[in-house]
Amino acid sequence: MSGALRFGVIGGGAWGTALGQMLASSGDPVTLWAREPDVVASINYDHENAVFLPGSPLSESLSATDTLADLDACEVLLVVTPAQHMRGVLDCLDGKGRPLILCCKGMEAGTLMLMSEAAAEAQPDSPIAVLSGPTFAHEVAAGLPAAVTLASAEDADAHRLARAIARPAFRPYVSTDVVGAEIGGAVKNVLAIACGVVEGAGLGQNARAALISRGFAEMTRFGLAKGAHAETLAGLAGLGDLVLTCTSTSSRNFSLGKGLGEGIAASELLGDRRTVAEGAHSAPVIQAAARELGVEMPIVDAVNALLAGDANVHAVVGSLLSRPLTSERR
Repeated sequence: MSGALRFGVIGGGAWGTALGQMLASSGDPVTLWAREPDVVASINYDHENAVFLPGSPLSESLSATDTLADLDACEVLLVVTPAQHMRGVLDCLDGKGRPLILCCKGMEAGTLMLMSEAAAEAQPDSPIAVLSGPTFAHEVAAGLPAAVTLASAEDADAHRLARAIARPAFRPYVSTDVVGAEIGGAVKNVLAIACGVVEGAGLGQNARAALISRGFAEMTRFGLAKGAHAETLAGLAGLGDLVLTCTSTSSRNFSLGKGLGEGIAASELLGDRRTVAEGAHSAPVIQAAARELGVEMPIVDAVNALLAGDANVHAVVGSLLSRPLTSERR
């Protein structure tokens, strides 16, 4: 991998479009695959993703297609599908051993696999990297400053890919801790739902700060049990992303939680969305994986109870507050 690389993006949602725009801002051609014909048409003819990222002008060097084979000329692929659909898309892809940069955050239902593990099964010849960190799509598309973690098990691959995707306002920091980068991104989505519940229920800023802190403790316990490094979880892909998505309605997960806190049923909030609040799908998977490892995650348990309709907000808050007093280390 040397010189300018030809990038392809798999996924035409807000984040995939923003990453495509960020890469295309250099003037180099970028091809984006989207499943939805209206998204493809909007990008190619209006230079805007009016469906998922309205109001963000896109470079003419970013083109869209609904045919995966049109990505054959691309040397590196960014995978930005919903987590639960990633394997299915990769199974249909002629990978050709090209590097895959996974930009979807979650764990696979059924297998309890991290995205990198599922991708390695679907595309065993492709080097795998993970991109994660505190980023809102509309800001990245607008060229506002952002910093992310780019993790690969091979340090040399991480550095080469980081140099290739770096742009003046998009700064990747390299890591070899793929597990840590993934755990941070997956767990923070669930915790963002919890923080949205605090907002929607009017529980105050004290409660939100406490929840972020204790949520970070849960993230760290789970991550360490999975083999992550503590410094990764305390960095951009963990704490950085957690703070961002737990404090803004620009986060789909936070907005979902806010609705739950206001008393709206999860089925109503999730049933009418074209966009995906990944935390709703990741929560039961993370809960199951944590229980297999014997890791206690009461906030994740509380979010699951709300999403499943097994308890109301007052019940889960009361349950959290009535837990036995313990050391802050736990």
